[in-house]
Amino acid sequence: MTILLWILRIGLAGFFGMAGFTKVSTPVESLATGMPWVSDFPEWSVPVIGALELAAAAGLILPAAFRIAEVLTPMAAAGLVLIMAGAIILHAARGEWAALPMNAVLAIVAGFVAWRDFARLRGGRPVTASAPATAG
Repeated sequence: MTILLWILRIGLAGFFGMAGFTKVSTPVESLATGMPWVSDFPEWSVPVIGALELAAAAGLILPAAFRIAEVLTPMAAAGLVLIMAGAIILHAARGEWAALPMNAVLAIVAGFVAWRDFARLRGGRPVTASAPATAG
């Protein structure tokens, strides 16, 4: 499972690192040709979304790799789930159905990484809805 998680983390970090860098470094007018949704947002928000994607990409790798503040890794993955949920809502509202499968796959993969990494931090016990509450 550890190797699979690293493969998924690296894949997500690569994808969102490139996407975030593009949003941060490219003028919004240029982005609008390939990402028409940016025209519906305030100009300042697109680089902010890119910065969040870059931060999440770093958060997927660095804390787990250096074993410092490791809780940031599943939190970064959970943040990507939220970003992808927003993307799904946006593309559905705009009728951009072709974008939905990729957004859904990215959300599912990020959700899996978050779930498994939170479980790893809890000592390998997955967090499930059916787990009985224990008295502390």
